Amino acid sequence: MEGKSPDRDSLESGTKKSSISSGGRSQDRKEFFRRFVDSDLLTEKLTDWFENNVEDNMLPTFDVPFELVDLQKFDYALEGVPFQQLIRMPSAIYASTSGTVEATAYLALEDFMHASASSLWESFWGQENEPMPFYVSSLYNANLRFYQAEKAIAKGKLGGLCATAIMLKNPRHPQGKWDDILELALLRPDIGTLASVENDCKPSLPIIGEALFFALRVLLARSLSRSSIPLSSVFVLVVDCQYGGVIKVEGDLSKLEFDVNNVYECSAAWIRNYSRIAISPIDMIWNKLGNANWGDIGALQVLFATFHSITQYAGMPKNSVEDLAADHSSRLQARRIERQLGETRVNGNGLFRFQQRSASPEIVEVQEESVIESDKLMKLEVGSVLWLEDSVWQNGYKINEVLNDGEIPYYMASSVEDPRKNLFLYIGSHPSQLEPAWEDMKLWYQVQRQTKVLSVMKQKGLSSKYIPQLSASGRIIHPGQCRRPSSGGNCDHPWCGTPVLVTSPVGTTVADMVRMGKFGLDETIRCCHDCLSALSTAALGGIRHGDIRPENVICVTSGVRQPYYVLIGWGHAILEDRDRPAMNLHFSSTSALQEGKLCSASDSESLVYMLYFSSGGDLPVLDSVEGALQWRETAWSRRLIQQKLGDISAVLKAFADYVDSLCGTPYPMDYEIWLRRLKRHIHEEDNGKEVDTSS
Repeated sequence: MEGKSPDRDSLESGTKKSSISSGGRSQDRKEFFRRFVDSDLLTEKLTDWFENNVEDNMLPTFDVPFELVDLQKFDYALEGVPFQQLIRMPSAIYASTSGTVEATAYLALEDFMHASASSLWESFWGQENEPMPFYVSSLYNANLRFYQAEKAIAKGKLGGLCATAIMLKNPRHPQGKWDDILELALLRPDIGTLASVENDCKPSLPIIGEALFFALRVLLARSLSRSSIPLSSVFVLVVDCQYGGVIKVEGDLSKLEFDVNNVYECSAAWIRNYSRIAISPIDMIWNKLGNANWGDIGALQVLFATFHSITQYAGMPKNSVEDLAADHSSRLQARRIERQLGETRVNGNGLFRFQQRSASPEIVEVQEESVIESDKLMKLEVGSVLWLEDSVWQNGYKINEVLNDGEIPYYMASSVEDPRKNLFLYIGSHPSQLEPAWEDMKLWYQVQRQTKVLSVMKQKGLSSKYIPQLSASGRIIHPGQCRRPSSGGNCDHPWCGTPVLVTSPVGTTVADMVRMGKFGLDETIRCCHDCLSALSTAALGGIRHGDIRPENVICVTSGVRQPYYVLIGWGHAILEDRDRPAMNLHFSSTSALQEGKLCSASDSESLVYMLYFSSGGDLPVLDSVEGALQWRETAWSRRLIQQKLGDISAVLKAFADYVDSLCGTPYPMDYEIWLRRLKRHIHEEDNGKEVDTSS
C-alpha cells in the first residue's frame, strides 16, 4: 500500500504506556488499530521469517486452505447454482497505460464478487424474496475508507483504490466500517506472472505481506466492535486480470501485545508465533474473454473462501454442501437415462463401464480415454511387499491378510523391520483421480482424513489403549524410476503419490465376531466400557467419533492377558463445527440424521444401537432417513432397546436409559461414572489385573 495517512508523522511520536485498567487496554487497542496503517512496514518486519519458511524450491511451506476432496464436493454442490458476471475482466490490465482498462478491472472485480456472494447466499442460505445482507465496495488507500468503485472512479480516485471487499450492510454506517468486512480481494499486477512459471506457485512476499496486513486489520477491527462476524478467520483473495488465489489468516488476538509504540514489531511477532496461515496455489480464474471459469479450480477455491466467509456471519446454511453434493448421483443417473445408456455399472476399481444392450445379452467392455492400463492397477496379495515413504524415512510392509469392512478393502501387514508385529494398512485413492464415484469418497475418509484426525489426537496428547495409534503415514514408493517434478507433484506412474496409513493394534471386528457367534454377554459389557473410554479420551480434546458401527470396533486378543476393544475408523470424526458425521440408517444418532450434527450424547447413542443389534436385537429394514427416525422413536418409546440390553446386564439397561435422557440436550456426558459402573461388571479371568480406564 503506497499511500500515506495524513497523520502518519504524528503517529511516529511516543505515547504514554498503556493503563492496566480495562478502559486503558481498550484505548490501547483503538490506538494500536489507528496506528496500524502501513503494509510495507509490516512486510519489512516479516521478511526474515518468510525467507526462513521457504524451501529449496523457493515455495513457501504454508498449508493450503482447502483440501482437494472438499473442493470436489463443493463442485458437486454447485452443479445447479447459476453464476453470472456481467462486467468482463479486461485482458492484460497492466499492459496498457490507459486508466480505462484499470477502471474496468475494478468494476469487473466488484461484479465478480457480487455475483459470487449473491448466488451462494441464494442457493445455500436465502429465503424466497429475502434480500442479500451484503454488498461490495472498494477501499481507498489514502484514508482507508470505502467507496464503490464506480463512485471512486468518478471522483478521480482510481489510482488510490487498493482492495475490494464483501461487506455486511450496516444501516447505521452506510459508508462501511472495517468490522463489517466479510472478505477482501487485492487486485495486483504480478499474480499471473507467478502462475505462468509454476502451476503450484504461491504469491510473492510483498503480496503475502499486504494480505496479512489487511487480514490482521480486519481482525483488529472486529475485536474492537460488537461485530456480528466472529473473530475466527479472514480470507483474502489475491487476483489479477486472469489468475488468483486465496490466503486464509486466523489466530488468537488475545496473544497480541498491544504496544502502541511498537505496532509493526508486535504485529509481526503475533503473525510469526500465534497466527495460522494457509495459502492456495495460484490458478486461472478468468479466460481471455474476461469470463470467469466458474467450474475450474481457480474460481472454485475463491468461491469456497467466499462460502466460508459468509458462514462466519450467517452460520451453517439451510442447504448444506453435503446435501446439494449428494444430488450429483441422481443427476448423473438422469444423464445416463437421457443418453439412453441403459443400465450401467462400474466395476470394483471404477475404471471400466459395462453396458447391457437390449438387442443382445452380450456384456460389452468399454474402456474410457483416461483409463489406466489394467496391468498397472494396484494388486496387493498376501506376500506382497509395499514400500512407504514419509518426509524422513522409508519402510516396507509385507501383506499378511487382505480384509474388507463390507465396503472397501484394507490389509493386515507387518513391517519388514519387525515382522512379528501385525498392523492395519490402509491405501487411499490416487490424488489424480479428480472424478471418483461419490461412494469412493470413503477411501479419502479412511486414509487422508483419518490420518489427520489421529495426528491431531497425537498433537493434543490424547492417548489411550482403546484408540488406534498412528504407526506411519506417507506415500507409496512405486516400482521403477520416479520422474516426479522437482517442483512437487507426482509422476505419471499410476501409484505415484498414493497415500497410505498404518495403524496399530489389529484385531477382529465386532461385525465378524457376531457372524462367528463369539460376541457374548461378557463381550458386550467389556465392549461398551472400552468404547466409552475411547470416547471419553477423545472428548478431552473436543473430538467426537461420528461413525460408530460394528465394522469400526475391533477386539484385540494377540499378545495381551485380557482381550480389549479398540474404536477404529476415525475418518468421520468431528474436529470443528463445519465437520459432518457419517450417515448410517441403523447406527447414526438421531441428531446426526435430523441435523447432520452431533450432540454430546450422539456417539453414546450410536454405541447403544451397535450393542443392541450386535446382541441379537431385531434389525429393521430401513430405506430412508424418515423410516430410520420413526424406528428410533418407536424403539425408545416402547423401551425395546432397554429391554434387550437389560437381558444382558442391568448396568447396560441403565446406561441406555441415561443416553435416552441426554439425547438432543446440551448436557455433557458423564463418562467417569459409567466407566466405574461398567468396570464393576466386567468378569476378569485374572483377579489381579485391573481394567485400564485411563485416558
